[in-house]
Amino acid sequence: MDNLIRIVAAIFLPPLGVFLTVGIGTDFWINLVLTFLGFIPGIIHAVWVIAKHDRP
Repeated sequence: MDNLIRIVAAIFLPPLGVFLTVGIGTDFWINLVLTFLGFIPGIIHAVWVIAKHDRP
């Protein structure tokens, strides 16, 4: 359920989804730049970061 909230946040505001997953770090800043350059690359990166950090 927690991942669902992060993925929904990533779709509407990609940096928020990344922030909720990893905090403010390299992934967050990369996502922020990608979101400014184009919204779709930001969403793709955010979902990828959430999926990457979900693995055990």
